[in-house]
Amino acid sequence: MSVLFRKSFLFFFLADIISGFGVGMSTIGANWYLLDETGSTGAVGLMLALNVVSGFLVSPLTGILTDKFNRKVVIQITFILRAVSIGLLTAVFLIDGFALAYIYLFAIINGVGWSIYMSASRSLIQELLSEEELSKGNSLIEISLQVGMFMAGAASGFIYKFSGFETILLINSSMFVISSLLMVLVRYQSILLEDKREGYVQSFKKGIHYLASHRLTFLIGLVAIVPLVTTMIFNVVLPEYVSNTLKADSIVFGFSDMAYGIGGLMSGFIAAPLAKKMTENKAITIIFSLSVVTLMGLSINVFVIFIFLGSFLIGFSNSSIRIIMNTMLMEIVPKPLMGRAMSVWMGIALLLQTVIAGGLGLLIDVFSPNIGFICMGGLMLFGLVLHVSVSRSKKKEKYSYEVV
Repeated sequence: MSVLFRKSFLFFFLADIISGFGVGMSTIGANWYLLDETGSTGAVGLMLALNVVSGFLVSPLTGILTDKFNRKVVIQITFILRAVSIGLLTAVFLIDGFALAYIYLFAIINGVGWSIYMSASRSLIQELLSEEELSKGNSLIEISLQVGMFMAGAASGFIYKFSGFETILLINSSMFVISSLLMVLVRYQSILLEDKREGYVQSFKKGIHYLASHRLTFLIGLVAIVPLVTTMIFNVVLPEYVSNTLKADSIVFGFSDMAYGIGGLMSGFIAAPLAKKMTENKAITIIFSLSVVTLMGLSINVFVIFIFLGSFLIGFSNSSIRIIMNTMLMEIVPKPLMGRAMSVWMGIALLLQTVIAGGLGLLIDVFSPNIGFICMGGLMLFGLVLHVSVSRSKKKEKYSYEVV
């Protein structure tokens, strides 16, 4: 794609792939490691809850940092701090062995780092690319995320089985170091997005006021986070589903995550052209419907082959929706407010993940992992209904404007 000829975007793209690989591999490894050590999906759910609560608590600050300071520098600092933190945690695991406190500390580090990175990186795209290039840029960033994730899915299962979780953590730390070095090569003219003298509370209120006065924009953002919440819940459900329902091991688990990543990778090539051909609203409606059917189908599945197919379709669906809707948001949200707007949506997503994932882990312990796919299907159905409602409101608003 032509945007890759922009050197700054190319280096950012590579940094995103490499950091995504490290995060994906450590997240997958941590899920299986904790399940191995405790035998409890509730413990995995609590780990995810800590991950998202920590991200939720810092989300108001991340939006302000993103809009007040150079977004490239914010990303670099995030990479460096995560590399150091994960490196130290690796040493603790090697010296002292498994402890719930250490794995939960890992989840907190991941949650804080991910929250800051998502807000800063998605806002940086607006500065690196023109409005006409946003669709291609979002597609490529989704490709980079999924390339990193599906490589991580395949690698994590093997590395965990033959070398252990500590090796996975060490690789994760190294990936952040490499990504930080690549960000040094990202050169662009940063614009002054926000008056640095403005107080943090006032700055945050300004972002909230924007979303409160643009109701449809806020609702579009809510629709966009539904697949994100579903993906995080998928990470809670999948380990126990593979182990209990399918009676398989960490390698099948890793390849299931790999299939999800391949589906996400394909979305990077298909989603934008599909939306252009049949309109964004129709494409999103069809893709949401595909996801609902797939998730409900997996709830009654007992064959390994179908978790690979199902993971592929879920990855394709969720990533396609994010590509299309993130492009829509970048086209309508002003650059100086994008970081704060994104942090509000991410905060809501993290809150939903905390409530749903924590409770879902306990439900799975009591019943079966299949109930997790039913809940995910219900969540995507809610996203579909909300999308249809917002689309109709947009049409009415446009019609009223044209009549006036």
